[in-house]
Amino acid sequence: MGVGNPEGKSGALGIATMTLEQAVNWARTRAMWPMLFGLACCAIEMMSTQASRYDMSRFGMELMRASPRQSDLMIVAGRVSRKMAPVVRRLYDQMPAPKWVIAMGDCASCGGVFNNYAILQGVDEIVPVDVYIAGCPPRPEQLMHGILTLHEKVMKEKISDWATWGQSRKKQDAIVVE
Repeated sequence: MGVGNPEGKSGALGIATMTLEQAVNWARTRAMWPMLFGLACCAIEMMSTQASRYDMSRFGMELMRASPRQSDLMIVAGRVSRKMAPVVRRLYDQMPAPKWVIAMGDCASCGGVFNNYAILQGVDEIVPVDVYIAGCPPRPEQLMHGILTLHEKVMKEKISDWATWGQSRKKQDAIVVE
């Protein structure tokens, strides 16, 4: 019992043990910086998720980055036209590894109602997608759930995969959030 401590707690917090893999993955999930990339109406929902009511800064996403070199999460919010596709790919290539992609909304996931020659039928034609978020447009709660799902996926990454990161990503690795 400490002096002046009515609850009888000594103040010793103990020792936290974890592997290097767990520590790095924990740090990656708590400091994920999304890139500002809104292409259509889903961007309004993405912006409201960043605002005070939903507050993504609770998850270490203090602000959206405008530069791909400062980002490790690309949230593609909205439809991607064939003319915009090379720009999306260039921005993805400029992001430092490890990098993740969320396809937000039906248009980014599968083209949505725009089944024509000018719109990509899913952003996964040009970049590998980690999490798909359904909805037209998806609510901010769905985006937050998608981000937390991505955090779970990052926490399961193995240290042996870090050396070949990006080379072994497949469409089968993607997660669908409804």
